[in-house]
Order: sequence, then structure tokens, then C-alpha cells
Amino acid sequence: MANVTVIGAQWGDEGKGKIVDWLASRADAVVRFQGGHNAGHTLVVGDTTYKLSLLPSGIVTGTLSIIGNGVVLDPWALKAEIEKLEGQGVVITPDNFAIADNCPLILPIHRDLDGLREAAAGTGKIGTTGRGIGPAYEDKVGRRAIRVCDLAHLDSLDLQLDRLCAHHDALRAGFDQSPVDRDALLSELCEIAPFVLQYAQPVWKRLKKVRKAGAKILFEGAQGVLLDIDHGTYPFVTSSNTVSGTAAAGSGLGPNATGFVLGIVKAYTTRVGSGPFPTELEDEVGQRLGERGHEFGTVTGRQRRVGWFDAVLVRQTCSISGVTGIALTKIDVLDGLDEVKICTGYRLNGQVYDYLPSHAADQEAVEPIYETMEGWSQSTAGARSYADLPANAVKYIQRVQELIETPVALVSTSPEREDTILMRDPFMD
Repeated sequence: MANVTVIGAQWGDEGKGKIVDWLASRADAVVRFQGGHNAGHTLVVGDTTYKLSLLPSGIVTGTLSIIGNGVVLDPWALKAEIEKLEGQGVVITPDNFAIADNCPLILPIHRDLDGLREAAAGTGKIGTTGRGIGPAYEDKVGRRAIRVCDLAHLDSLDLQLDRLCAHHDALRAGFDQSPVDRDALLSELCEIAPFVLQYAQPVWKRLKKVRKAGAKILFEGAQGVLLDIDHGTYPFVTSSNTVSGTAAAGSGLGPNATGFVLGIVKAYTTRVGSGPFPTELEDEVGQRLGERGHEFGTVTGRQRRVGWFDAVLVRQTCSISGVTGIALTKIDVLDGLDEVKICTGYRLNGQVYDYLPSHAADQEAVEPIYETMEGWSQSTAGARSYADLPANAVKYIQRVQELIETPVALVSTSPEREDTILMRDPFMD
């Protein structure tokens, strides 16, 4: 049996939560390996809706859930999320939840800096969630981060605080802000430390034991490949690598452990915040898709931008991330359209491109080349077998996999866990 790595193959918000929840019910461990609480997953189980930002989706089913070292952790957001889920009846203990002890922390000063930068950027803002993700990763790379393991040694944190505060005081001065209140920061860390430390451990050792026992591990990515710091639409990206290869470095297991790579792909395209979007629809069709798809961010509540399916981008992300098969979600949102379009290429300065250029100005200037297909009037919502789908919906799915050069492994037809058509089992590959 294979392990499975799940990533978003567009700009995030592809419906990973439902797919990861479906897979988590069959896994023995679920691992978050990058990002922070800027990621949002909505799970619908029966009559209950769970909204997760930081916790791995397996926590709802009681599956061993692990936050890996590649994640940046806001301990106060973690505490609030755990308390909310416990209020919904979810049991969370050190037996079923663990945090990498070498995981960097998001501090209040990171949130402050994130907000100050975005406010000062005006129309040039990146469109971050304002949760301090980027500044926390900067401090990690700058070797001045406070990590989970440091919470057990707060009495010897002076030198680290010196380096951290010296850096942030200079930045804050540039925004006409007062220096970091070092005593208040240390007090907050002292207060939250016992809560976090009960879950802290070298998770690479725990995962090694799980793997040695032959258990199935699900690696859960956040955001999408088009937001990857290297391969995304830079600078309108997140601050971590979102590609499948990060699962190894961000969990402490080697690359041979990541297994089947499942790319989650929405049957159309959405994006939150600023940045290029070649197939964006700003007409009645776009409004209809947004309303039917309930396109509002789980974390931010911001309305998502909506467009036609972009096969150029998904082919590119599948190649970059070594995707074995895709899970196609929200095909039911396309129900009732007379025609549907797929972007098959771009025009830029009289030249045809079969990929998205790297430069931001070129990305903004490309014009999509569309292929038009006949739509379907019958409903696909709730279908659980390929035979239940309208003929034109089947043609659409087949054309998508041809254009992205990657097979469809799953088709999701509603937010409900069981409304899933399985064409290729990732865990049995």
C-alpha cells in the first residue's frame, strides 16, 4: 500500500478539505508539512461542518494528526482552534495529535509586521491573510526564530530575544512604531508554553515508527502550487514551498515516503487576493459560478475571483509537483451551463505559449486561448459512480485529463464525504 501526498494544483481553495477528510478516514496518520493557519479547510461530516486552519484534517476522525517542522505555528491560534473543535465533540489529546518540537512559532510581532507592510503597500499589496506567516518564515531563514522546543527553555532565551528584537525594532521604526515590548512577549510565551508543550515531540521519530509498522501516511499540503514561493505567480505567492517535494523536508521523512501524489483540481479556477489570473471571468457567468460554488475563503471570508478551467496552468503544476493523479472537485457547479470553456494556451506579443511565463508582467499580459465544449443540463450533484454522470460531463472530464496529461483519480460531486467517484485508489497504487 502507498502513502499519499495531497497538494492543491491551482491557487488553493480547490476543495482539499473534503478530499483529505475522505482519505484520512482510511489513513493511519495525517501530516501537515508546510504553511500555517492561513490555510483553510472546510469538512462536512453528516450534519456537522468543521472549519480547520491549522490542524490536520484527520483530527476530526481521530486519526493520528501531526504538525510537521515545515509549518509555522501560531500557538494562540492553535489553542483557539482546538478549543473550538473540542466544543464540537472532537477529542484531541497527545495520543492523536503531535507537534514537531523544531517547528518555528508565529508571534504577535509577526502579525504586526504583516499588517504594517500590507497597509503601507497600498495598491501594490500582495494580499496576505495578515496572520504573520511571511515574517515568521523570514525569521526562520534568518536564524532568529523562536521554536516550539524553546518554550521549554524560556529562562535561557535572552540571546535569541536580543537578535529577534533587534531585527524587528529596526523594521518597526521604519513604520513609526514603538519597539517590541520584550517583557510582554516573554510573558505571553510563558503563559502559552504548557499548552503547546504537551503535544511537542520529535515527530520524525514517531513517523518513522508509524511507517516501519506498515501504516498508511497521508501528507496534507496547504494552499496550491501556483502560490509556491519558487514556482508560483511571484510575488503574489505564499512564503513556503507548496509542491509535493516539501512533504519530505517538512515532515522529517525522506522523499521515498511521500508515495502517490494527488493533485486537487477544481473543475473551474478561483483565486483569492491579488495577482495574475488569465481566465478570470468578470461577467454573469463568473458571478454564477461564484455563487453556486460558494466561493468565499474559509480563513479570510474574502470573495474569490472566478474563471474558466486553465489546463495550461494545471498541466504545469502537475509536472512541477510530480502529480500521479488528480481529484477533480466541484464539477456540479458547472451544471446547467449551455457551454463550458477550457483554456488550452496563451497568446503574448503574437506568440503562442503552452506554459505560464515567469515574469509578472508577462503573466498579467497573456491572453487565454479557449476550447469550447457543450455543457449539460442534468445534475451531477451527489453522483457516486461514473455511470451517474451526464455524457457531456464525462466528455469534459476526459478532455481535462487529456489536456493536463494526468489521469483523473477521483471526482467529487458535492461537499459530502461519500459523494465521491473513485477511479483510481491512491492508497492501493
